[in-house]
Amino acid sequence: MCKFGLQKPSQAITKIGFIALQANKHFFPLLFLLFMGVVASAQEDPIVPLPIKAVKDSIKAPLIPPNFLNDSIPLDSTETDTVPKKKALLLDKIKYKAKDYVRISQTEQKIYLYDEAEIYYQDTELKAGIIVLDYVKNEVYAGRIFNPADSTYSQLPYFKQGDNEVIPDSIRFNFDTQKALIFNSRTEQQAGLGSFGSDAMKVLAEVTKKENDSVYFLKDGKLTTSKDTIDPDYYIRVRKAKFVPGKKIIAGFSNMYIVDVPTPIALPFAYFPLTTGRTAGLIFPTFGNNPQQGYFIQNGGYYFPISDYVDFSILGDFFTNGSYGFRTQSIYTKRYQFRGNINFRFENLVTSQKGFSDFSRTTIYNLQITHSQDPKANPNSRFSASVNLGSSNYFRQSANQVNLANTQNNNLSSSISYSKTFPAYPSVNLSLTATHNQNTNTEAINLTLPTLQASMERIFPFAKRDGLKKGIIQNLNLQYNLRAENRITTTDSLFFTSRMFDDARVGARHTIPLSTNFKVAKYFSVTVGANYEDVWTLETFERGLDPDDPDSNREVVLDTISGFDRYNRYGFSANIGTTLYGTFNFGEDKKIQAIRHVMRPSIGWGYTPSFEQFYDSYTDLDGEEVLYSRFEGTLNGAPSLNKSNSVSFSLQNTLEAKVRDKDSTATEPKKISLLSNLNFATSYNFEADSLKLSPVSFNGGTTILDNKMSINFTGNLDPYAIDNNGRRINTLNINSGGGLFRLTRASLNIGYSLNSETFKKKDKKDTEEEPDGDEYYRATSGGRVDDLFGQGFDTAASQIADKRKNDDDDEEVPIYNTKLPWDLRLAYATTYNNSNRQSEITNNSLMFSGNIELTPKWSLGFSSGYDFKNKGFTLTQFRFQRNLGSFDLRFNWVPFGTNERWDFFIGISSSILQDVKWEQRSQRRLGRR
Repeated sequence: MCKFGLQKPSQAITKIGFIALQANKHFFPLLFLLFMGVVASAQEDPIVPLPIKAVKDSIKAPLIPPNFLNDSIPLDSTETDTVPKKKALLLDKIKYKAKDYVRISQTEQKIYLYDEAEIYYQDTELKAGIIVLDYVKNEVYAGRIFNPADSTYSQLPYFKQGDNEVIPDSIRFNFDTQKALIFNSRTEQQAGLGSFGSDAMKVLAEVTKKENDSVYFLKDGKLTTSKDTIDPDYYIRVRKAKFVPGKKIIAGFSNMYIVDVPTPIALPFAYFPLTTGRTAGLIFPTFGNNPQQGYFIQNGGYYFPISDYVDFSILGDFFTNGSYGFRTQSIYTKRYQFRGNINFRFENLVTSQKGFSDFSRTTIYNLQITHSQDPKANPNSRFSASVNLGSSNYFRQSANQVNLANTQNNNLSSSISYSKTFPAYPSVNLSLTATHNQNTNTEAINLTLPTLQASMERIFPFAKRDGLKKGIIQNLNLQYNLRAENRITTTDSLFFTSRMFDDARVGARHTIPLSTNFKVAKYFSVTVGANYEDVWTLETFERGLDPDDPDSNREVVLDTISGFDRYNRYGFSANIGTTLYGTFNFGEDKKIQAIRHVMRPSIGWGYTPSFEQFYDSYTDLDGEEVLYSRFEGTLNGAPSLNKSNSVSFSLQNTLEAKVRDKDSTATEPKKISLLSNLNFATSYNFEADSLKLSPVSFNGGTTILDNKMSINFTGNLDPYAIDNNGRRINTLNINSGGGLFRLTRASLNIGYSLNSETFKKKDKKDTEEEPDGDEYYRATSGGRVDDLFGQGFDTAASQIADKRKNDDDDEEVPIYNTKLPWDLRLAYATTYNNSNRQSEITNNSLMFSGNIELTPKWSLGFSSGYDFKNKGFTLTQFRFQRNLGSFDLRFNWVPFGTNERWDFFIGISSSILQDVKWEQRSQRRLGRR
């Protein structure tokens, strides 16, 4: 093996040679044969990692005399050599040993070592079955040991000089000139971080000439990334080549062999860069055509390693009908400081041709930014960003659907924030945040540019800072909070134009909560508090009829009054609660030994006065006085005109059980949750003229089947009836001929996941898995981290990711699975609405996804869903993947729907030759929704 250099994960590789031929779609039959041949090879021959087993020599080098193993070699004692002999320079500096045989021949001026022979000289290390050292010429010869019993060779030479390592059949090396002649050499050029793996380039040559420390010449060589170097499933045969370790291989006529069968993929020369570190280079595109857009080139571009902390890549698409697009990505990282990435996508879509009635031109874009700061970098200051904004229809209309799962996402959201903490007592925290929320269905956009928040820590004025706080007075505390916003509501068409600020609202709220808590009768917790709020605004609105308009049907005029204005409001509250425990014991001999019910009831009181002083009036056309507040329509609204004096009720419930453990060795029963939570809440307003009792809201949830199934539900129960127009009336529903409550809204969500390990006994230690690359990419793009919405198919992104990937998987895997690993996820959601006696199911859908591993090399996956309300399937996708040893084969298929398409890919797995690929994908029609 030869560790000639290390590459950082984000190395980009330019390959002039075989990659250019993939543009020709007529190579598909050839690649199909590739697939069939490699499959057969993968199924018959297991992977054999280096070092490889010894085979019979193909080159005969007369390096060792025939009588080498003869202990009694006759010497002529009378012969006198009158020629002065060259002084042996190595004998005083070299270290050598052998297990079976060490012999020094003064006549031949050579040292013979046999069986596990070793030589060490400066930074040179040589191990072999047989070594012959000429200490006059300063040359060493090394070879293998022949085993007559089975006609095989063992103890291959191992040569190391500095960081360079070679495993040949035999070698001849001169210590003076540092030149070497190597027969049947096997070297390994590392292409990434970590141990040797499938990303390492194996260089095999019948004859290798070492010119110096940095230049090797190869004759009849093979280049491959296959782990099996005896029988590689593919290799690139080079007749002559120049090899510069850690930098490049320049070869003459070269062509690819698949399972030892030559292919027509050949070029008169080829260049393989192996530069250590990150290097700029091409990202090879995908070629194809479709009837709507014509021929196209997609996902081709260039990679720039700007510095050790920042890189940049740009990818472009071009269609012959005039459509084009580009994508840029930059990732930056500084250890212990921060990390993030910036992605921008733009497409100019052309439909039909100029002169036709259906001709159109549309531009769409998407911007994604993430930034995170290491908490250790500055504990009192933090900056973070998560941005996902752009055209609402970007993912649905994009001609390059690299993110299939995001077509089902109907919300884009962003947040950029900076926070600063002043730790001195009382500590103050300041934060400045900009947020964005965009509904891709309605194209409505809500922004806050920015939001300023400030909060002071809780102060106990009547208690020592570090002492215990007892009673009402010592527990009395107060805080200060500020929230100032500039809120903008706009649409997708007005985004980034001056008109987006037309409906901007600016305002601030100052709140000072005052509270205390204490115990009553030991078991009751009481909290009493008051809240003061001061609201500021920079504009108000006056209303009235236009006196200059004589029309009797004239409308109310709204005048905007610019300038600072304010109002204040306050309220009082109290709450008392306790915790009740109820246990039902069934006996230790029962399967269910006990059930415990925990209830947490609480009663609250709230009082808010009426703020008539902030209301004005005008007389309408009917002569009636209409009250209004000039603060209506401002950011924080107007203070309440109605006095509130209400009592609230809430009840929280949990239900647990003790069951006998199935493990007979367990000494304690097992605790399981029967009902994680079941909560009820309502209130009664004494000051209301009617409808004093508010609807009862409830929510609950639990997990069953060993936490594999989660069930959550919510709803509202209204005690009042409604009239024929659907309006609530001051008549109890039970008095109107109905039940005690009327179910107005309910929702149910059920999630269930299981896999091949579900029904097996599990270890008590739970393990958590981090999201893989694809999950992380979907999460940062605003999509789901699971595959219920399908998975994307972006080979260009995988090329960039492979350059940052650490491939440490060198383990040999079996060809077939004795058991088939699989997983299945189900998600059911339904919503019921009966606010106006419509008794309607507004949403009723089931989503499901799963994967099965037929063999360690064959995996199948699917994701789909059914909408029972609209009677149709959601996004349906089938995924097929095959590991062909050194090749990857993938096929994704969406059989129907607006995103109907298929994608096919086959290519070399290693990042070194990942551009040797063939890719084909269908294209849906532009504008289909």
